[in-house]
Amino acid sequence: MPKHSRRLMRGLGLLTVLALGATACGSGDDDSARKEVGASDIKAALKKGGTVTVWAWEPTLKQVEADFEKKYPKVDVKLVNAGTNNDQYKALSNAISAKKGVPDVAQIEYYALGQYALTKQVADLSVYGADKLDGTYSPGPWNAVKSGDGIYGLPMDSGPMALFYNKKVFDKHKIDVPTTWDEYIEAARALHKADPKAYITSDTGDAGLSTSLLWQAGSRPYKVNGTKVGIDFTDTGAKRYTDTWQKLLDEKLVSPVTGWSDDWYKGLGDGTIATLPIGAWMPANFTSGVKGAAGDWRVAPLPQWAKGESASSENGGSSLALPELGENKELAYAFVEYANSGAGVPTRVRNGAFPATTKDLNSPSFQNTAFPYFGGQKANKIFAESARSVTTDWKYLPYQAYANSIFNDTVGKAYVSGTKLSAGLKTWQEASAKYGSEQGFTIDK
Repeated sequence: MPKHSRRLMRGLGLLTVLALGATACGSGDDDSARKEVGASDIKAALKKGGTVTVWAWEPTLKQVEADFEKKYPKVDVKLVNAGTNNDQYKALSNAISAKKGVPDVAQIEYYALGQYALTKQVADLSVYGADKLDGTYSPGPWNAVKSGDGIYGLPMDSGPMALFYNKKVFDKHKIDVPTTWDEYIEAARALHKADPKAYITSDTGDAGLSTSLLWQAGSRPYKVNGTKVGIDFTDTGAKRYTDTWQKLLDEKLVSPVTGWSDDWYKGLGDGTIATLPIGAWMPANFTSGVKGAAGDWRVAPLPQWAKGESASSENGGSSLALPELGENKELAYAFVEYANSGAGVPTRVRNGAFPATTKDLNSPSFQNTAFPYFGGQKANKIFAESARSVTTDWKYLPYQAYANSIFNDTVGKAYVSGTKLSAGLKTWQEASAKYGSEQGFTIDK
């Protein structure tokens, strides 16, 4: 997942145009009245041909578009970059509202998909046979595209978390790679003592990182049942996260450098930022953005909250969904299945995507890929194991995009003032609940 997806998490005012107040009414047809679409129907549509408009910013789809058109010469795929995440969602919502110019396929990140599913603005793909793909994807992404009994997108990629660390720095200061978060704190102390300019990581308040670590810690702050929503950041998992990260903040062991900035890339390159707990999509960003540190970095499993545990979580990732008002549903689904489940997957993996499909995750060619940047390490083995260890009962809010946009105004204060993380989470909880209530959701107390 490229840097633009992380930037979305950093407090942009977004998605208020999504008409979330209309959650009780859908934009499309009644799902119960829709007939099942068989393989023969899709095959007939491919033979007849037509145009499929795809709104997506993911670059590996370009080759998939060409390959699909070559295989099905009567189909014209129009791949359109309508903007990255926030910009595309605004354009998509405006098109849906105007009932004009709605694409046949749209890239929607996992955390944002729920709001489109709840408002019936994207189609349930079960009628096209998507339910038969159950078991072919790693658990985190598959759980993210499901809502109730419906499947509202096919997973495009995955972001199981791992710990990227600067081996050169760790070796220089004779610091062991941490396997638990307690060891991570000890490593942070040892590193900063050995070199006051060096920090274990960088964090100035990132909703994506925080929710991923809460997820891994066992916190389940969001309860969602249709339009009924519960928000609670006081469970044991949340305490695990806040206790650990608060120590890092109190002892000033975290670099006050914002992710994806020029200073952040510089810190990754010169060793003053020594680790990153982040999604498996990160290698391409190292290769392109931190070229001078090639060979210095390695990948390790994400530290655990207690010895003997093996939990992981997702950090980023997208689906391809079918807007209800889009046309050529059969052709659109055929393209999505080709891109995210069929022959398009290995093509995209070769071009840098991290797969959500278990077949590709477990293939010898994928797992035995050596990363020159990481000293020849076969890092995909670690990523694949992380994907298998993702717990599947995590839920996002049906308006998670808005919640993330106010993260820095709430939890973010813990990074720039004496506010404690636990207090920041409480404020985030209250602000998120207030917004949900204003939009017509029933907030469980």
